[in-house]
Amino acid sequence: MYEFDGKPGRIGFTPVTVTERAEERLEDVQRDIYESHRHRTFSIAYYMTGNEIEAEDILTDTFVDAFRATPKPQGEDVDQSLVGQLRERFPLGEEPIEAPKTNPADPAPQLSGSVRRTDLEEAVQTLPSTERLVFLMRDVEGYQPGQVAKLLEMTEQQVNRTLFFARMRMRQALAKAQSDRQSAA
Repeated sequence: MYEFDGKPGRIGFTPVTVTERAEERLEDVQRDIYESHRHRTFSIAYYMTGNEIEAEDILTDTFVDAFRATPKPQGEDVDQSLVGQLRERFPLGEEPIEAPKTNPADPAPQLSGSVRRTDLEEAVQTLPSTERLVFLMRDVEGYQPGQVAKLLEMTEQQVNRTLFFARMRMRQALAKAQSDRQSAA
């Protein structure tokens, strides 16, 4: 890494070498940022789309946007880029947040025993896009209501209400899947 800098008897860094080392360090930092947020970003993208290829596209576009905005994005910057990518593909916040339809004469759906992972994944896909994203961020990834509200430009009350409805729809879908499986048996 040391080079003769053109002056007799002196060895030092040339500007090119210093620039190369700084670029290598930035590349390492960016790789670390990517690795620390890649799984969460892909997971949300996958469960939003239900498609690995589309999730990979969202993952790539998310990090391209995040690194364009700042060379060293923080988790919040990556999340903002992810939500921006999802907004391009889904009507987030545009669909009305309404309580799931229930028949007052029917008892609340009851789940018995454990839930199959495939049933859970299919139930997530039945949720309206905003409910799906709020459910994924809060119940799957563990975001705080304030974080979700900020990212989705909602109030915390709207986030909590949306999450409540998402959970109700999930329970209905999972109970139906169990019931259908028991009827088929």
